[in-house]
Amino acid sequence: MRHRKKTVKLGRSSAHRNELLSNLVCALIDNKRIKTTLPKAKAARSLAEKMVTLGKRGSLAHRRQAISTLKNEKSVKELFEVVAPSFAERAGGYTRIIKLGRRISDSSEMVLLEWVEGSAVAAPVVEVAEVDEPAAAAE
Repeated sequence: MRHRKKTVKLGRSSAHRNELLSNLVCALIDNKRIKTTLPKAKAARSLAEKMVTLGKRGSLAHRRQAISTLKNEKSVKELFEVVAPSFAERAGGYTRIIKLGRRISDSSEMVLLEWVEGSAVAAPVVEVAEVDEPAAAAE
């Protein structure tokens, strides 16, 4: 029976799996979206959401815990200063998985893992204000 065995092993040793997930989350923090396989994205999503929760708490102890997990101080700084504050009002569900179809070479299910759109992190929207033309002055 496989009851209460939550860890997705991904065919790797525990150290290799931890490094893989750490690298995926760091890439997500730095690039705002990553393209990967479905099982890796589901495993990385769990870790990414835990890291955002640490970032929202924001104490020195939480920052050190994030550094020990992600092993990349630049990404942790970005997480604590940009990503986590943008989710301050959100209670959870910081990431989204969008299915892209199967990879041609080995038929693996490919997905995009990205931050949810409701934040400024996901996609900056540029609004252009309409300008009235001076048609009345030209007449």
